[in-house]
Amino acid sequence: MTEKIKIGNRLVGNGEPCFVIAEIGINHNGDVDLAKKLISAAAVAGCDAVKFQKRTVDVVYTAEELAKPRENPFGTTNGDLKRGLEFGAEAYREIDAFCRAQKILWFASCWDEGALDFIEPFNPPCYKIASASLTDDQLLRHHRKTGRPLIISTGMSTLEEIDHAVAVLGKENLVILHCTSTYPSKPQELNLAAIPILKKRYGVPVGYSGHEVGLQTTEAAVALGACCVERHITLDRAMWGSDQAASVEPQGVMRLVRDIRVIEQAMGSGLKVVYESEVPIRKKLRRV
Repeated sequence: MTEKIKIGNRLVGNGEPCFVIAEIGINHNGDVDLAKKLISAAAVAGCDAVKFQKRTVDVVYTAEELAKPRENPFGTTNGDLKRGLEFGAEAYREIDAFCRAQKILWFASCWDEGALDFIEPFNPPCYKIASASLTDDQLLRHHRKTGRPLIISTGMSTLEEIDHAVAVLGKENLVILHCTSTYPSKPQELNLAAIPILKKRYGVPVGYSGHEVGLQTTEAAVALGACCVERHITLDRAMWGSDQAASVEPQGVMRLVRDIRVIEQAMGSGLKVVYESEVPIRKKLRRV
C-alpha cells in the first residue's frame, strides 16, 4: 500500500494536509493575463497548485468536429475555439515564471502524447490524467514513462475500467480522484461514499475532483478521507466559457481552503479521550 506520495515539496496522502488544486483548465479564455489573475487568486487562497489543460488540437479532435459551426470569441467554428484556447510555449514560459514568483506549483492535464511532450520540458511536479483519458492505455503508458507522480480522475468510469487503468499505470506514485463528469454535477450524483471504497480497493491516496455548485460537498469529501481536492477556479461564474458555471470564484476558493484546514483539525485521531478542557465541566455537571 502506497499511503503517501511526494508532489513538489508536499507529501500527499493519509495523515497529511489535503493537497488543494485550483483547476484553471480553459477558464483563462486564451488570455495569459487572465491566467495570471487566476494563479494569483489561487495563491492568495492558499491552494497548493494550479492546473491547466493541454491538447494538440488536430490530434484530439477530428477534422469533422473542428469544422462544425460554433460562434466564439476566436471565430465561427469549433476549431477556431479549440485553437484559441491553447497556449503556446511563450505563454507557458510566462506562466511558469509567474507561478514560481507566486510560490505555487503548476501542472497540466495532457490529452495526447504530443501535449505531454510539450509540457515535459517545464519539469512539472506531477501530471493529471483526465477522466476522458482513463481508458487510453497508450497515453497512460506515455505518462508513466516520465517517472513523475500521476493523478488520475475516474469520472464516467466503471470499477473495471479503473482496475485496468491502475494495472497499466501501477500503484507507485499514483493518486486516484473520485469524480462525476457532469458540469455542474447534481448533488445526488456525487456518490461521495465511493471515496473510502476506492481507498480500500486500491491502497493508494484517494482524492476528489468536484464539478458541483457550492462547497459543502467538497468539504464532505475531505471528511470522508479525500487527501487531495480539485475544483475549477474562475474570476466570475458568469464569464464566457463552458466551465465557468461549474467553477468557484476567488472568495469561494478562500472559504474552501479555510474550511478544509478546520475540518482537518476537527477530524482528530479517532481515539476517544477526555480533553483537559472537559475536566472542570465534568466535575461540575456529573452527579455520579
